[in-house]
Amino acid sequence: MGPGCWLVRMKIGIVCYPTHGGSGVVATELGSALAENGHSVHIISYAIPFRFESFRSNLKYHEVEVTAYPLFRYPPYDLALAGTIMEVAQQYGLDILHAHYAIPHAISGHLAREMLNGAGKNVKLITTLHGTDITIIGQQRIFQPITRFGIRASDGVTSVSAELKDRVLDTIDCGAQHIEVIPNFVDTERFKPGCCKEKRAHLAAADEKIVMHVSNFREVKRPRDVVQAFARGTRDIKARLVMVGDGPEVGAIRELVRELGIEGRVNMLGTYDAIWELLPQADLFFLPSEYESFGLSALEAMACGVPVVASNTGGLPEVVEHGVHGTLHKPGDVDAFAASIHALLRDDATRTRMGQAARERAETKFKREALLPVWEAYYEKILAEPPRA
Repeated sequence: MGPGCWLVRMKIGIVCYPTHGGSGVVATELGSALAENGHSVHIISYAIPFRFESFRSNLKYHEVEVTAYPLFRYPPYDLALAGTIMEVAQQYGLDILHAHYAIPHAISGHLAREMLNGAGKNVKLITTLHGTDITIIGQQRIFQPITRFGIRASDGVTSVSAELKDRVLDTIDCGAQHIEVIPNFVDTERFKPGCCKEKRAHLAAADEKIVMHVSNFREVKRPRDVVQAFARGTRDIKARLVMVGDGPEVGAIRELVRELGIEGRVNMLGTYDAIWELLPQADLFFLPSEYESFGLSALEAMACGVPVVASNTGGLPEVVEHGVHGTLHKPGDVDAFAASIHALLRDDATRTRMGQAARERAETKFKREALLPVWEAYYEKILAEPPRA
């Protein structure tokens, strides 16, 4: 039976974080796409993911309830998650549990299967590695053996880029040579050029170019470099920096903007769920991260026909080709980023050509309709394998 030719639709549990980070977006949109294709999908998390589509057929949300108790300094979320997974698996007869992140989701999924007293052997556990679980959490001494165990306990393991797969094999002795690389996808019908043109007037004046940055404002995203490079690269250009998101670096960014005297040229919008309305308004998308295992926000900008200036780190070169869809530079090289911003904002023809190439790449390589059958085929392969001993 080939991909997309299911006689019996699969029952899939997806465990993810509900926050604005890329892993939660990927997990939720994969769940929505699978539900639209006729599979029964159950999203399990401690809050409704921000891109969760309520009232969609075949798609249910299950909240993990964590009760505070004086004995616990920190409520045991991983145990509450395991209990919720077990209940969902029992009630709905899950075929697959798809954990996005090894810690704690894969561990909780494995524990849930053990608690099912043998019945859980029929529930296949797939873990998708998104980056943070390997590059930060998984490299801490206390978490390395736990991460290794979660990967080994999984029936299938995927990573969002080839670079992340290589990093896993280099840094964690998990014996997971079978890691499958399945890149993130983008809904090119939602993220597309020309959407919501009326929004542009709310972001910048008609004669201003827009440089946009979207992130969770952690240090790894290097948001201070965003401000510094914009200030240096647009000294003689009418341009506005639009920063979308929230996080621990916001206060420092506001202070830096004041120090540089560019308050009148920077808009800090906070979080904005319908980001597909804003991205098409940008002339450039700027992502100078220290590390990105994939770079979903860059892909979403590309789908909107916006060229990308970004770091040549992690999986970003697998998404953005330097000189074709934008430019890539070494993380921290503010002068190089500023030079690219200046050159591209000055060159309308090159910027337009790169934006068209970016849209084409999103449609040909990362389109949801192209990658959904890949996920279905992968699920089919894992389901066909005999239960683990």
